[in-house]
Amino acid sequence: MARQLPYPVIAEIFARFQAADPEPKGELEHVNAYTLLVAVALSAQATDVGVNKATRGLFAIADTPEKMLALGEEGLIQHIKTIGLYRNKAKNVIKLSRILVEQHGGQVPSSRAALQALPGVGRKTANVVLNMWWRMPAQAVDTHIFRVGNRTGICPGRDVNAVERAIEDHVPAEYQLHAHHWLILHGRYTCKARKPACGACLIRDLCPFEEKTT
Repeated sequence: MARQLPYPVIAEIFARFQAADPEPKGELEHVNAYTLLVAVALSAQATDVGVNKATRGLFAIADTPEKMLALGEEGLIQHIKTIGLYRNKAKNVIKLSRILVEQHGGQVPSSRAALQALPGVGRKTANVVLNMWWRMPAQAVDTHIFRVGNRTGICPGRDVNAVERAIEDHVPAEYQLHAHHWLILHGRYTCKARKPACGACLIRDLCPFEEKTT
């Protein structure tokens, strides 16, 4: 785990991220807050590409909790059975849809606590929804961010909660809204786990990682 980088270096890193991609976007396809919530819940231990392939047909017929309940658990399974842990995920989607209808008037709540009270929704899922739909500077730490944060010293921490706090504490406020997307995309396409593309990295000169590739 690298030591925490100083503020001027972190500010320069995010200035470069912003210059390269001013409005980074999440890669999960959705049409409203509900379909975003479902897509993120389905994405646990699955790829965004795989989730998108499954949900295109699903969201065409079930883009509200009411329509999802009408589809039913078995109908849902037929759409998502290519996704890992699909049976348990289907149960959770039906349960959370019922809670949304019965307790929230069919609307997705916009507080972290209310979101995390839904079946199958953890802090990371809640943070993604808060960030992508309500544009709250919430930091959803996944394996990519955890790796990049510790490898580079941008936001080091021994667990995901520590990395989340490090982003909030050390990344300049003007970059907080998009910070987790920049870090995810950097980890997914450049600072990869096994073969980081250091030669193509726009922050190579600022990164303390000792095992840089050419």
